[in-house]
Amino acid sequence: MSIEVNNESETVVDEAEFAALARYVLDALYVHPQTDLAVLFVESDVMAELHVKWMDEPGPTDVLSFPMDELRPGREGDVTPAGLLGDIVLCPEVAAQQAAVAGHSTVEELLLLTTHGILHLLGYDHAEPEEEKEMFALQRKLLLTFLASR
Repeated sequence: MSIEVNNESETVVDEAEFAALARYVLDALYVHPQTDLAVLFVESDVMAELHVKWMDEPGPTDVLSFPMDELRPGREGDVTPAGLLGDIVLCPEVAAQQAAVAGHSTVEELLLLTTHGILHLLGYDHAEPEEEKEMFALQRKLLLTFLASR
């Protein structure tokens, strides 16, 4: 599995920790070990440009996911085919604002957003109440079990 983490923001992040989280989530969801994923941290002006270009919404957002091969989670004994999962773009500045409101650290918020972004790449969504319930429960479980294993 190739997980590439690049930080183009001014915020210092532990790239290895985000790669480990991504690897953990993909393994837990039975994604083929040869699947590629890119995680990118950017400044708010770059995120604002991406947000307008791809979502037609103004201002920066916390995370954007760009799926490639439309892979879906596998299950025990039946992993997904190998492929290019896609890219996740995160904005630490927006994450820091959200973390302050939520009462936890920016790193915790970025780990949450990374998990959220990976789930979007795997086809999860939260547009409908039942989808939101499923996605957010899985997101919480994956993040908590990852943090407990550290």
